[in-house]
Amino acid sequence: MALCALVVVAALFSVTWTQFIPPYTEECRTEMYPPAGPTFRGAVSWYTVDLDSPPSERWTALITDKKNELLAVIQAIRDFANAFVPSGGLVELVDISLPLMVETLPNPFKEEIKAIAAVSGIPLGEVVLYNIFYEVFTVCTSIVAEDNEGNLFHARNLDFGLFMGWDVKNKSWIITEKLKPLAINLDFKRNNQTLFKGVNFVGYVGLLTGIKPNLFSVTMNERFSLDGGYIGILEWILGKRDGMWMGFLIRSVLENANGYKEARALLAQTRLLAPAYFILGGNQTGQGCVITRSRLLSIDVLELDLKLGRWYVLETNYDHWNEPLFLDDRRTTAMKCMNQTTPKNISPKSLYAVLSTKPVLNKLTVYTSLMQVSGGKVESFIRDCPNPCMPW
Repeated sequence: MALCALVVVAALFSVTWTQFIPPYTEECRTEMYPPAGPTFRGAVSWYTVDLDSPPSERWTALITDKKNELLAVIQAIRDFANAFVPSGGLVELVDISLPLMVETLPNPFKEEIKAIAAVSGIPLGEVVLYNIFYEVFTVCTSIVAEDNEGNLFHARNLDFGLFMGWDVKNKSWIITEKLKPLAINLDFKRNNQTLFKGVNFVGYVGLLTGIKPNLFSVTMNERFSLDGGYIGILEWILGKRDGMWMGFLIRSVLENANGYKEARALLAQTRLLAPAYFILGGNQTGQGCVITRSRLLSIDVLELDLKLGRWYVLETNYDHWNEPLFLDDRRTTAMKCMNQTTPKNISPKSLYAVLSTKPVLNKLTVYTSLMQVSGGKVESFIRDCPNPCMPW
């Protein structure tokens, strides 16, 4: 027992110091855009979601095109579950129990989830689970920044798959790699006009990254808390359903809010199933903030303040007034690179470089998105972090 404890302590010590030692960390990257080289796997493709069509038909073309890739990630999740319960009992429980849960979800999401299951042939319970686990496993870096001309830029790395199966041979997270072919840009249209845009995974009907052209942009990062998403999901299953699913909330805000202030109020005040950070950018100088949320209320709002020299806000997965977890300090590197960039040089190009610097870029990074509210421009790129690279 003592030897086991010593090994664990030694491993934690090794990871703690490795993140600060080259080549696991590095000088701030430059000249990374346009994307190329070993950290760039490819551009994310675009699909249109017609909000005028019935919920049962909105995702048919996309699911048909990406069915094999979706089946691959669902199988990887099954394998992960079976590793814990080799009898297959956990997957069987999901297939029996979670279809009952879909009827408790709000519209149009429940009808869209049912349709995805029908088109893909994946059991309904497993599609429900696929839509749930983004509430509790999303580890990210998000930035909103303002340049000297008052232009606002919003960028994020989406990191996903922590502790969901490590591929020893390839030194990568199994679920992370399976998700990369499923990343998509979405153009949500009504009356044949773009209403909002998002970046998503095929089969997931919420949103974690989105923009309402010329109005606001928003991303969500997970906030670790003992009163976390597992508690909210359990309460929902047991019948207490006064909280909103985070991905559903973001999509609803993008669809219905008419500006930065309205979006800010909705994100700050709506009861949630899980604690979160909402990173919000607007279309006017000074409109950018990180909203720190518990499940019940807003704890803090950190806003751009040019008079105080705060020309950017940056969030990983830790409260900004506390030091990040000693095992996971992406914040220090990201802030160092932002401070070196300065407002004079901030742009999608320089933000991509910041998000390409290890350990901000790591083995969990699925995609990088760059958004500019003015004109509603969104670019997304699938990422790789060549070895040696931090696992998170």
